[in-house]
Amino acid sequence: MCGIAGILELKRDARANAAALREMCRVMVYRGPDDEGFYIDGAVGLGMRRLSIVDLATGHQPISNEDGSLWIVFNGEIYNHGELREQLIARGHLYSTHTDTETIVHLFEEYGADCVNKLRGMFAFAIWNRNTRTLFMARDRLGIKPLYYKLTPERLLFGSEIKVLLAHGGIRPEFNRAALPEYLAFGYLSGEDTFYSGIQKLLPGHTMTMGLDGKSEIKQYWDLDASKLHESRDENYYVRTYRELLEGAVESHLMSDVPLGMFLSGGLDSSAVAALMTKIRREPIETFSVGYGEQSYSELPFARTVAAHIQSKHREVIVGEEDFFGALPHLIWHEDEPITWPSSVSLYFVAKLARESVVVVLTGEGSDETLAGYTRYAFTLKNAALDRVYRGVVPSAVRRGLRNVVATSSLLGATLRRKLEHTFVGKDGGAWDSFYFDNFFSAFGADEQAGLLTAECAREFAPQSAYTNVLAFWERSAAQAGGEMLQRLLYTDIKTYLVELLMKQDNMSMAASIESRVPFLDHVLVEFAARIPREMQIRGLAGKRILKKAMEDLLPHEIIYRPKLGFPTPWSGWLTGRRLEAIRSLVLEPRSLQRGYFRREAIERLFDEHAARHRDNYDRIWRLLNLELWHRVCLEGEPHSEVATPEMRMVTTT
Repeated sequence: MCGIAGILELKRDARANAAALREMCRVMVYRGPDDEGFYIDGAVGLGMRRLSIVDLATGHQPISNEDGSLWIVFNGEIYNHGELREQLIARGHLYSTHTDTETIVHLFEEYGADCVNKLRGMFAFAIWNRNTRTLFMARDRLGIKPLYYKLTPERLLFGSEIKVLLAHGGIRPEFNRAALPEYLAFGYLSGEDTFYSGIQKLLPGHTMTMGLDGKSEIKQYWDLDASKLHESRDENYYVRTYRELLEGAVESHLMSDVPLGMFLSGGLDSSAVAALMTKIRREPIETFSVGYGEQSYSELPFARTVAAHIQSKHREVIVGEEDFFGALPHLIWHEDEPITWPSSVSLYFVAKLARESVVVVLTGEGSDETLAGYTRYAFTLKNAALDRVYRGVVPSAVRRGLRNVVATSSLLGATLRRKLEHTFVGKDGGAWDSFYFDNFFSAFGADEQAGLLTAECAREFAPQSAYTNVLAFWERSAAQAGGEMLQRLLYTDIKTYLVELLMKQDNMSMAASIESRVPFLDHVLVEFAARIPREMQIRGLAGKRILKKAMEDLLPHEIIYRPKLGFPTPWSGWLTGRRLEAIRSLVLEPRSLQRGYFRREAIERLFDEHAARHRDNYDRIWRLLNLELWHRVCLEGEPHSEVATPEMRMVTTT
């Protein structure tokens, strides 16, 4: 695990700037506090920061092949590198280290760009070929590891974080205004673009090849194919096979020469991984949990139950309101973009706790998106079925009138309104962007954005531009999922929502100099799960039936079958009184409004509604606050402790 950086100069006779490369690596020193390394060959410069985990003595990067014709910088872990190493040695390759990094180099010698198809793990890497004078970059299938780049006529820059590219010098960070509609809806961007003009991300499952002629070629080498469900089998087959594959994935993810632990929420996913770790290691593991003083939001009692059951060495951290707001500006800087979910802050605190005793943690990320764990999947299937009947018997004018009543009637309280807004009564079943994406993801749907944005700002965007990227994946899912609605929902979330979750996981754990691993996202396991029939996945509104059955011999019944909470935070409960007014003052400051994005009256109405409890606008307020703090911290370079009004500083200074 580390952070990587690189420069490829495209002008004739231009040389990579060694000082700039060092600065690019310096800004991400927390990603690799143990070591650094550089390689310069004329137009190309490769750099890295290393968090030493495997082969502590000889794992220094960049690493070359036998004759020095190939050089690599690599971020991630290759869990099948031992097996690949034996095969490559048998074919005559000579190793000088025991690292998985060197395995990738020899694999590239043998298979070229097709080497990625043989890798099992999480990775982002770049290989410089001195013979062909080309740079080859790749990102793992599911997007566990990040890789950003900026391509201009002068040069290509790449790195593990956006700030790495900005550190090269001569680049002024500018807001990619085209990102605003998608951000307001989802809180993240699901395509290639980032919040910064000219900076893009290499998508999961893609490679990029770049020559000195400035021509780049991006190819997709992997996609999730759920078009052919497994042949009809009984439930025991799916339970047994999934358990075997998951246990194998967990065992492979224990590869480490440094202390290793587990993020334990007390939910099924992390508990399952923790129980399997204990079974495999046959000794107590270290577990780490985060909670809050507000008991209704804290899963600590469940985590304690699991820790006692598996007899782990368990530690906890409590995040308070002042801790949360004090860390927020600093964590936005680490994220490089506005933070999508409040739970990112909590993740950072548990990562800090874990770093006191381990260097690597396993997590339960990825199970919900591959095994239909979120209630929204089963709810959407039922909601869509009821909507077909509803639209068949109720005239469209009446349906529009009822949607308007749900949205505006003062007779409805915030809780009832929110529930009705999720149903076919409150959503237009004829528009999938509203029926599904607005229903479960969007803070500001397209209609709400029309009232929020200034007229000048709104003219910059095409209608429904908030949904362009996600609808492209939804349309692609029709072919990849064979028309099955559940598989289409899972495919779309894996390509969009899950990628952002993984970036949260990577950024917040690396901010604390700790590596996180996700065994549920072993691609062989994911490919198997994608073809499990719906009737085997969901019962009623509950998903993950196969995983629940697979864990019955290792976990208490009350942990396996308890209702899902989903790592909640008390953010909504904190939005009252002085705190709410301080945030309101921040986003209504003249400098905030002068950006020209939002109508003052729309923001005031949003805060008034929330204060009066007419509508729960916590997710909308979160979007506005994070966008403004991001402008100040990441674009304007303000110190983290000075990014607010005097009233706000009272509750955000560290």
